[in-house]
Amino acid sequence: MRTLGIIGGTGPETTVEYYRRLIAGFRERSPERRAPSLVINSIDNKKLVDLVTANDLAALIDYLVAEMERLARAGAGLGLIAANTPHLVFDEVQARSNIPMLSIVTATCEAAARAGLRRVALFGTRFTMQAAFFPEIFQRRQIAIVVPNDAEQTYIHDKYMNELFVNVILPETRAGLVEIVRAMKGRDGIDGLILGGTELSLILREGTLEGLPVLDTTQIHVDAALKWLLL
Repeated sequence: MRTLGIIGGTGPETTVEYYRRLIAGFRERSPERRAPSLVINSIDNKKLVDLVTANDLAALIDYLVAEMERLARAGAGLGLIAANTPHLVFDEVQARSNIPMLSIVTATCEAAARAGLRRVALFGTRFTMQAAFFPEIFQRRQIAIVVPNDAEQTYIHDKYMNELFVNVILPETRAGLVEIVRAMKGRDGIDGLILGGTELSLILREGTLEGLPVLDTTQIHVDAALKWLLL
């Protein structure tokens, strides 16, 4: 059986969600097996956030490469990072990793292309919304990434880091996020929404919002990992 390695702890609640979805999906698709072979490396999320906040990308790369090496030594044949923001340095980490890695951004781009989307909103941390790694990948498939305006980004980032990241799920926050989707649909002509922060899947669980398809990066990443596990 293949073994999947997961760098988790980047958002503890989402790491639990990855585990639950991987187990459920594996059993559904391969009922004769009880569970997939997984290795989870739960890292120090404060250290990760501090490095990203300081824009110390060299140290962030070194940190993630070392943690990926731990997964390789534990027998993982494929690695993934259970978060979007660390994909700021995905290419650099992949280049130094002893095992192949599964990109949440590339997997999401392929899902958007299959859905025929051409102009998608991106929600996530401020680091993710303001970075180039989503637009660069999506541009290859002629899909435009549209980010919220400055005030909306501030709202999303604040709710993400101070609520969702510590598993505080509030109905008023959900309503605020949905209102931003509504505003962007009218103002920016978006035809879909990317939950570009894995914790967002804990509060926006519907497949559509305001009549737009929602791309849950957590589920897309899990589905891609399951495809590999079941080969």
